[in-house]
Amino acid sequence: MPELSTILIALGLTIVAGLSTGIGALISFFTKSTDTRMLAVSLGLSAGVMVYISFMELMPEAVEGLETIYSSRMAELFMLLAFFGGIALIALIDYLVPEDENPHEPHTLSELQTGTSHHQLKRTGTMLAVAIGIHNFPEGMATFISCLDGLQVALPIMIAIAIHNIPEGIAVSVPIYHSTGDRKKALRLSLLSGLAEPAGALIGMAFLLPFWSPVVNAICLASVAGIMVYIAFDELLPGAESFGHHHLSLIGVITGMALMALTLLIL
Repeated sequence: MPELSTILIALGLTIVAGLSTGIGALISFFTKSTDTRMLAVSLGLSAGVMVYISFMELMPEAVEGLETIYSSRMAELFMLLAFFGGIALIALIDYLVPEDENPHEPHTLSELQTGTSHHQLKRTGTMLAVAIGIHNFPEGMATFISCLDGLQVALPIMIAIAIHNIPEGIAVSVPIYHSTGDRKKALRLSLLSGLAEPAGALIGMAFLLPFWSPVVNAICLASVAGIMVYIAFDELLPGAESFGHHHLSLIGVITGMALMALTLLIL
């Protein structure tokens, strides 16, 4: 069982990551146009961090934990089953959410700002908030579990999740704000969609911590790696590319990997 201080730090970091949807809402209120180049680099950077830390830190650590009980071959097998199980979980959620309201489907700012009526715009923003909340449950569990593994892993993942939540906050707030003119309502819905992450963390904590062991920790780390790799390839990279800055997106990915490598080397 992790120490109470470790659990509280993990929960606090998950809350910070989730509430970064509010940053996206504030950006949409106070800027006439969003700097798509910065968004492309930021999303690429988040993808680079998630992919690198999944393959170079979480998966090897999962194998190491499983090797305390199983042979090396069986440890790798169970790690891979958990990794692809994490991918299957987030893919199933993607499948169940309608494409038009799916935050993993790229939405341009012009799409979010226009509609046949104010009612349609309001519905778009509300449905996006609900869909993002659903997606954020497993993301919250993933952030929380990875944060239990130490700050050297926790901080980069928290920052990557926070960056990836900013465009989601924009996606919720823009249609709500343009349909109602109510900044408080748009901000509130953006924050509520982000609060699904700490809610997911609390649910994960309630179910998993009573049974916590090195093997459970290893399985969770491998599943988290699968979830993050899926998010990187399904949401972050297509989202970065949708802004039309291919090379900037690639620079972001490589920079994210390099920063993660340097962080792990130093810490």
